[in-house]
Amino acid sequence: MQDTLLEPSIVSFERQHIPGGVVLSRAEGWPHRPEDWEMLHTLSEGVVALQDGDVVATALCTPFGDRLVTFNMIIVADSHRGQGLGARLMKALIALAGPRTIQLVATASGYPLYRKMGFVETGRNLQHQGVVSQIPSPSGIASATPADAAAIKALDTANTGLDRAAMWDTLFAVSSVKVIRDGTALLGVAACRDFGRGKVVGPVIAPSADDAKRLISAHLAEHQETFVRIDVPASSGLGEWLETCGLTNVGGGHAMLRGDAPIAASAGAYALASQALG
Repeated sequence: MQDTLLEPSIVSFERQHIPGGVVLSRAEGWPHRPEDWEMLHTLSEGVVALQDGDVVATALCTPFGDRLVTFNMIIVADSHRGQGLGARLMKALIALAGPRTIQLVATASGYPLYRKMGFVETGRNLQHQGVVSQIPSPSGIASATPADAAAIKALDTANTGLDRAAMWDTLFAVSSVKVIRDGTALLGVAACRDFGRGKVVGPVIAPSADDAKRLISAHLAEHQETFVRIDVPASSGLGEWLETCGLTNVGGGHAMLRGDAPIAASAGAYALASQALG
């Protein structure tokens, strides 16, 4: 029997599978570069479906501490859809997650499957992107220093209920990070890094929407006439303002959860790290 007549084999996602993942994400119209896949692979474990040695599906699982994981980069090649492969990938990821809560951002095509597998919708995320218009640089914003790392991680945990220390360690190495301080206290933070067609801003943690706008503006002011993307919760109230900055709403996704929701001490998460990482 020829291999092409067999079901694709599901194996652990390894670095050598990244080029195949890039092919799949580009076929979906997603902007991820090999470097973007590399970053996610560094933070994650996952599975890949192989047919005759070719990558035909991917799915990653990124842990945030010992209580929650986020699923991302769940892609099935068009040629292999309708064959139950998506469900096989999800079952493999759920096994990797074990008893931990699972979060993900669902596309319209994946939403029905995730509902069947016990995920519930908790909100909507909005994707804004475009070439940045003329943005004045706000006052009161500083660049983070290595000495801020512990305070940034603590602020992030307080506002998300998650342990994203490993993610922040990766972001510090590849991002410009802006902060708001009140004396020695760190009140807000926003990162900006290379991604896809240009830059992505996020995560953004701030004590108020106005402070979130100031942090975002500090990054946008440094990247005028540059293509920038930012993903925000619909509940953030930033959508209309982002439009005035030249960042158009081009869609988004369904925030979904399987298990107990993380408990945050504050509600200052105004932008995702990315749609993949939440």
